[in-house]
Amino acid sequence: MNDVLEATSPATNLSGPVTCVTKVELRVSCKALLDRDTLNKSDPCVLLMVQTNGQWMELDRTEVIKSNLHPVFAKVFSLDYYFEEVQKLRFEVYDIHGTHSIGTRDDDFLGGVECTLGQKRMVKPLLLKYGKYAGKSTITVHAEEISGNNGYVELSFRAKKLDDKDLFSKSDPFLEIYRINDDETEQLVHRTEVIKNNLNPVWEPFKVSLISLCSCDEDRKLKCLVWDYDSRGKHDFIGEFYATFREMQAISSGNKVSWDCVNPKYKQKKRNYKNSGVVILTDIKLHKVYSFLDYIMGGCQIHFTVAIDFTASNGDPRNSCSLHYINPYQPNEYLKALIAVGEICQDYDSDKRFSALGFGARIPPNYEVRLNLSLVEAYQNCLPKIQLYGPTNVSPIINRIANALFFLQRYHILLILTDGVVTDMADTREAIVRASYQPLSIIIVGVGNADFTDMQILDGDDGVLRSPKGEPVLRDIVQFVPFRDFKTASPAALAKCVLAEVPKQVVEYYSHKAISPFCPITDLPTPILSPSVSTFYEKLKL
Repeated sequence: MNDVLEATSPATNLSGPVTCVTKVELRVSCKALLDRDTLNKSDPCVLLMVQTNGQWMELDRTEVIKSNLHPVFAKVFSLDYYFEEVQKLRFEVYDIHGTHSIGTRDDDFLGGVECTLGQKRMVKPLLLKYGKYAGKSTITVHAEEISGNNGYVELSFRAKKLDDKDLFSKSDPFLEIYRINDDETEQLVHRTEVIKNNLNPVWEPFKVSLISLCSCDEDRKLKCLVWDYDSRGKHDFIGEFYATFREMQAISSGNKVSWDCVNPKYKQKKRNYKNSGVVILTDIKLHKVYSFLDYIMGGCQIHFTVAIDFTASNGDPRNSCSLHYINPYQPNEYLKALIAVGEICQDYDSDKRFSALGFGARIPPNYEVRLNLSLVEAYQNCLPKIQLYGPTNVSPIINRIANALFFLQRYHILLILTDGVVTDMADTREAIVRASYQPLSIIIVGVGNADFTDMQILDGDDGVLRSPKGEPVLRDIVQFVPFRDFKTASPAALAKCVLAEVPKQVVEYYSHKAISPFCPITDLPTPILSPSVSTFYEKLKL
């Protein structure tokens, strides 16, 4: 049976249960690893694997720690946690022999373990192939939930006049920060880079969540250690000091924040001993992190626009083979996609009024090609009044919506329903790059059985979408889904897939603009406080 790592999400109740995604941070350490090296000890690294469609795929990896059989890794694994889903994880430990890909035949496998998210701390023996124990080797995994309201802090440290621990050169210092837990155990929060041959090092700024740094307790003790790096793993201790996050924040008032770096042995033996150097906090930046629900409950509304493909390739709507054929007994694929997505989006727009656009149609009496079908009363009513034509140009739709976005308190979702690959791909890529700077998400649903391979280019999941001139998108705003993959699935399954990335995209936009939620929950209009606030997460199972 797989072991379980727990990261319990706090309950949120807005006239009904809300199931939502939360971020989890995993920290890893090992003990008594097998020694596979002849002259030195093993150089371990841990790979985090996730199971997708029955296959184990690498999600991330730790740093390599030289010559250490009891490593405490500074790398923090971050992943989304879904309470209602079984998320299988696998940790694999390797002794690294080169700089090439980890896990090759040149590296030694030191053991692995499988688990699922379910408990806060797991200590398990490492297993080799065929279930054989890897000696007394164990791996410890700590899981901590990072909620949207905790935020994170960016810290910058330097030191001066550190003790010189080397004979022919100067010390190679690095700094470690440990959080002291309620049970007096110590949890590594961060390990800086090594500054070579320098007694007055300036370490790179680093970011850490407040829950990781101090469990959001400003007075929690932090133990800070300064070491002289040794490539064989036998680092020389320079000194230590204790701090709190409250002390660190004094720098915001213009006060100097520094600590004596003390070696307790020297302090006990040397009468005139003062310190082994001074560590100085040079800068601190606090960053508030908001969640999707923070913005929704803060007054942000989602406005929904649908653009429908009326090109001739759909077939004559009067013919039962047409993708636009109106069957009196069941909706066609266009209607199914429209209903599935619109049903959820309507709960985030107080006036419940959607904009409807069309492209590729000719409008009587002159049958000139028109882009805007205005606000049509209903999709079925417009079909007899138009002639399907072409081409499948999408960029005018995107540009039209992006150029009309004026209200920061309203985020837009553009749903494009089309039966084929767009004919203005270069212009569409350019339009998407421009739109990535606006409060807009674009969902493209491919209807019918066409080859949509080229449409995957617009979805940035496999890489960064760029304009024809090479400019990258500011953020990934496009999600493409072939409707045929959901023909036998429920409307909720389609909605979950096409809307899954919207919460992240909303947060990314407002975070980039440094915009906080607009108003407290007590000031929200009645439609936002209705039970439907939770609909997005309930239906998507996020």
